[in-house]
Amino acid sequence: MPTPTLIDSHCHIVFRNFDEDLDAVAERWRNAGVASLLHACVEPAEIPAIRALADRFPELRYSVGVHPLDTEHWADGTQAVLREAACTDDRVVAIGELGLDLFRDKNLSEQLAILRPQLDLAVELNLPVIVHCRDAAEPMLEELRARRAQGCCPAGVMHCWGGTPEEMHQFLELGFFISFSGTVTFPKAVPTHDCARQVPRDRFLVETDCPFLAPVPRRGKRNEPAFVAAVATRVAELREQSIEQVAMDSTANARALFKLP
Repeated sequence: MPTPTLIDSHCHIVFRNFDEDLDAVAERWRNAGVASLLHACVEPAEIPAIRALADRFPELRYSVGVHPLDTEHWADGTQAVLREAACTDDRVVAIGELGLDLFRDKNLSEQLAILRPQLDLAVELNLPVIVHCRDAAEPMLEELRARRAQGCCPAGVMHCWGGTPEEMHQFLELGFFISFSGTVTFPKAVPTHDCARQVPRDRFLVETDCPFLAPVPRRGKRNEPAFVAAVATRVAELREQSIEQVAMDSTANARALFKLP
């Protein structure tokens, strides 16, 4: 039986711990059936290196943005930098990773101050957003609902989903996709398991968020794109579906959201 086609919808292979063996990592992801990768950006200084990776690996597309825990990397000209990067390379398929994180930092006003111009840019460029949301579902929902009421809420995905089913359904109502990472393989991640069971088949993605959050049985080690197969396998178990079905659905959803080839 052929290997199911998968898309790792969120990875960070620009990190230095891939420097020594990235060609071997790429061989493994190809052997695992990973046909496309979406490389997330956390701050503008990464963009040239991510662009070079896209030159090196034709299956890679990427986003441009500033992570909520990197507010110090936002300056007066940052939105213009992101706009130029997105408009000069058609391999930029999203804005992000952006969002709110009140688990590590409590500076909500500073995080909102860099979130809002990025959401504006996504609407301007008609690009989806990659949303990091940790312990911040309420203010994120408030922001997105206000934008929907004004007709300026972008499409997007809730990345590395770790919220409750109730929160998930509220983001689904706003039109967002839900992406599952290695967390879904963790035995104690019961709310995430419930979300994987309940999410509609046309609204979920799979990802690694590598090098973080390696799935069971590699938990605690460096994660890599090939391991998205373990994420998809666990989602299939939770949904009582075949891996082929989950691969087909998640791949179709990623291609639709990010307009991947």
